[in-house]
Formats: sequence, structure tokens, C-alpha cells
Amino acid sequence: MTGLHNFLTAAAAAATVGSAGLADRASAQTPIPDDQVVRNVVLVHGAFADASGWRGVYDDLTARGYRVTMVQNPLTSLSDDVAATNRALDRQDGPTILVGHSWGGTVITEAGIHPNVAGLVYVSALSPDAGETTAQQYDGFTSPPEFVLDIAADGYGYVRPESFQAGFAHDVSDADAAFMRDAQVPINMDVFDTVLENAAWRTKPSWAVIATEDKAFAQEMLHHMAKRIGARVTEVPASHAVFMTQPALVAQTIDDAARQAVVAAD
Repeated sequence: MTGLHNFLTAAAAAATVGSAGLADRASAQTPIPDDQVVRNVVLVHGAFADASGWRGVYDDLTARGYRVTMVQNPLTSLSDDVAATNRALDRQDGPTILVGHSWGGTVITEAGIHPNVAGLVYVSALSPDAGETTAQQYDGFTSPPEFVLDIAADGYGYVRPESFQAGFAHDVSDADAAFMRDAQVPINMDVFDTVLENAAWRTKPSWAVIATEDKAFAQEMLHHMAKRIGARVTEVPASHAVFMTQPALVAQTIDDAARQAVVAAD
């Protein structure tokens, strides 16, 4: 089965029936020097999760001296999620690194044109172009079989409970996976067919963390998107929940982006 549309069609039908080295480096928290320009970070979660999943990344970055803000996406429409992100960006006091996980990548692609944004970090995330939909990013790629959605009559999608751990977070304990499964936040599936007006990665430097054990996206798809946007890529053995399970590495990538964005701006 290829493409998001085929995947969603099958899911809807079913619904109707019912780097040690990098880790060591990341753990060495170095305070931001006084002349560091980018001191702000805004974190944008994706579908089926909420902002609390960023706690490990938040703790790491705040220990380094960053001011970190987390967006609570309503997941009701692209415009609603972008509005929530813009409200967070409006509150920043200067240049900011904008970070998105999964669906959050689409959100930061649209919202990242905000003047406070100095760089973008995509964490196993989507990155459409202006004039494209998120659904188009799946075209030509085979979706891993572990990631299965149930779509309710109102059009909101959930990760199917019995496949949640295998598809979303195989690298957490059974107890944690069960909590994440039962706390998941549904997304309005119409968002995937919304055409983007802007592509911030065309004008802002980009970085990407790719989870090599991600079952929500094909690996070929993640690398294709990262290459197209010219992102500097870091790979890590992790599930789709990499922003929760590898917080030190994700935080280190954000720290790298903040320091390198200064160079890019000079």
C-alpha cells in the first residue's frame, strides 16, 4: 500500500467495522555563552500526543540556559495549530529555534516564516512545500504496517490501540506505552489535505533528527524530505516517539541549531 490516501482509506474501512557517542556529548550540558544570539526555543508536538512529551527535551535545554516554550496544538486544523504556534512565537524576546515533531513539522513549515524564527528543527517530521498538502508527502512511499489508524465518524484519527506500541513507541516500557496509548490526542484527518501557503524551510536553515526505527513513516520518505529541504541530518535508533525516548540527542541537535543559526545569520 503506497501513499497516505490508500493508507487512510484502509484505516477508514477498518474503523467502520468497529549513538552512544552522541548521547554522551548531549549529556554534557554547556551553558550558552553571553554572546549567544539564539536563546529561545519553541517546541511543537505532533498528532496523537501533547506538549508534555517534550519534558525531557525541556529539562535538558533549560539546564543549558535556553528559554523554552511548548505549544499545545489543538489538532483541529492546520490554521488552528499555526495560530497556537504563532501565539508562542509572538511571546519570544528575540531569535528562536522552532522545533516540530511529526505533524508538527507541517506546522513549523507554515508558521516558521514568523520573524522571530532563526532556524527549524524537524524531529522525524513532515515538511511539505508551499502549494502542497501534507498527504502528498506520502506519495510513492510504502507506509510501515505497524502504524494503523482508526478514524471515527467525526473524521478524527487515533492510532489503533492494539498496535500503538509497535507503531508509535516500541522503545518504551509496556506501562508507559499503555499510558501514551490511552492519553493520545486525536487529530482531524482533514489537516492532511490542507494546502500550505508557506514553506519556511526555503528561507530558514533546517536540521532534522531521523529515528531509524520509526514506524509512522518510511525511512525513504524521511530521508527524501530531509534532503529536499537541505536539512543537516542526525540519525538515531529510536521509535516515532524519539522526542520522548531520546531527549538528550534531540536537545543537542536543537543546541547545535541555535549555535549554527547565529553563524548563518552573520
